[in-house]
Amino acid sequence: MSGESDKERTDRQLLELLNELRVALPGAQVLLGFLLTVPFATRFGRVDHAGRIALFACLLSTVGGTLLLMAPPVYHRLRWDLGGKADVVRIAHRLFLAGTSLLGIGITASVFLVGDVLFGTAAAVASTTAVGLLIVAIWYAFPLLRGRRSEIRHEE
Repeated sequence: MSGESDKERTDRQLLELLNELRVALPGAQVLLGFLLTVPFATRFGRVDHAGRIALFACLLSTVGGTLLLMAPPVYHRLRWDLGGKADVVRIAHRLFLAGTSLLGIGITASVFLVGDVLFGTAAAVASTTAVGLLIVAIWYAFPLLRGRRSEIRHEE
């Protein structure tokens, strides 16, 4: 925003980031809760080795993503009185992007697991590929392409 001081911009960016975390984190926590209950379901005993690997990959990536999404507020709180808010915003931004990447992997692995159990490997691979491409497209490619187009328009 024009007319913002560096401190005002950093304060605004931190608030925006924390608000984005409030949106992303509940979804990660729900998926993680689901994954923690799956092995105890009665049908899980029929899951083959590939399904068990998918569950474990899903669990690990979702745990990693959830931890990374929870890290920015902890980092901010620990740095609260030490200054360097711009550093907090920069680090939190990176943790957020890494967390959503791992969460995307967890989501696609969970689609594979459910698809494999319900409809077989071919359906699981097809649906996992579709979901993975959709995540890459709407979470990463679309915003990056839009950003470049906006920059080009501003330069003209």
